[in-house]
Amino acid sequence: MSASRPPSTLAATSAVLAKELRLERRAPQTLTAMALFSATAIVIFHFALGRDEVSGALASGVLWVTLTLAALLGIGRVFVADSEEGGLDGFLLAPVERSALLIAKALSLLIFLIGVGALTSLIFAVLLLGPTPSVTQWGSLAIVIVLADIGIALVGTLVAAIAIQTRTRDLITSILALPLLIPVLIGATRACEPLLSVGGGGLATRWLMMLGLYDLVFGLLAYALFDYLIED
Repeated sequence: MSASRPPSTLAATSAVLAKELRLERRAPQTLTAMALFSATAIVIFHFALGRDEVSGALASGVLWVTLTLAALLGIGRVFVADSEEGGLDGFLLAPVERSALLIAKALSLLIFLIGVGALTSLIFAVLLLGPTPSVTQWGSLAIVIVLADIGIALVGTLVAAIAIQTRTRDLITSILALPLLIPVLIGATRACEPLLSVGGGGLATRWLMMLGLYDLVFGLLAYALFDYLIED
């Protein structure tokens, strides 16, 4: 009898991603917490700023501060369930590439981030945003959010793999993630500023290129380091 072949990286990635989404659908925790935090933060900004409308740099800053802090909630939960319930040890014993876990975790976090980003943008537009973006500007805003979320998901998964090995994972997550995300936040806020300004504006290509380059660099870095982090 021939020995059974180990599952491919794609098959393992699909299985882990399906498991992550299924668990979140059955017992919503991460996505619900992120969405509630974002909605609450926008309401707080609405009253704390003492104005009904914001635009330009202030609007971009409010939006990305909210999305970044919400993302930290999701990052902190990436490996918690696997670590507490033994799923991480089980995966490490399986005859599959470790990169499958990295890709699946990053994709699941990316899906959550995009969902929260879409919801937060709508709430923000209703409660605080002064100018009403055109369809083209909404499309450009979506591109910026997706590119930034890819970087956040990659950094977040890498940081979560480090933090899960420590006793103070919630503290370590914020300490490590926020400095690493500074280039993403700069690029995202600068790219969104003209889109949220009165009179509107175009999307600056240089900021998109910056976000894309950051995603590429951290994607390669996460792929190279993940095996060592998860084994330790």
